[in-house]
Amino acid sequence: MGVFDVKAGALIKEVAQDLKKQGIEKPAWSDFVKTGSHRERSPDSPDWFFERTASVLYRIYKKGPLGTESLRSYYGGRKRRGVKKPKFRKASGKVLRTCLQVLEKQGLVKKSKKGRVITGKGQSYLNRKSKDAKAAEKERMVRKEPEKKPEEKKAGEEEKKVEEALKKQEAEARAKEKAKQAEKEAEKKKEKKKEEKKQAAEAKE
Repeated sequence: MGVFDVKAGALIKEVAQDLKKQGIEKPAWSDFVKTGSHRERSPDSPDWFFERTASVLYRIYKKGPLGTESLRSYYGGRKRRGVKKPKFRKASGKVLRTCLQVLEKQGLVKKSKKGRVITGKGQSYLNRKSKDAKAAEKERMVRKEPEKKPEEKKAGEEEKKVEEALKKQEAEARAKEKAKQAEKEAEKKKEKKKEEKKQAAEAKE
């Protein structure tokens, strides 16, 4: 089971929950700030800081090495300016630097000449979390599709039998109609031949 065998959203959510369980404290300002000047208000989710940290870790794993500026560009967006055309604005550097610091303290990423890269510990951590995310996804699928009761199974089988019988009847009716049409066409051909013979005989006389 690899990192790319699971949906990115499910893996990021699993990592965010685990980071929160580890007792990592989010900054005091995280309840008030926006993630960038292009945003109109602060995030609605109370755990957005852990989600952004998990997303940064996934991004570094996928495209690393990455620096703060490249991450700012990736998480940026278009800023609405009223009647003027919107312009692209980078995401907050403070938020992303804080996320990187948290990941460095946990030993999941490290600095390099070109930016941050994921460590061996970070790779194994994401592989482990991808397995957990896959298992959680399977559990959710099982909950969504509960097992049918014996009565419901019997009713379903009876419905299938009725549908099959109706299909057979329709097929038989279509076959009969085709046979009748073929007989009519054959009769018409015979009548045409008789008329042609009569006309030929009359012409000879």
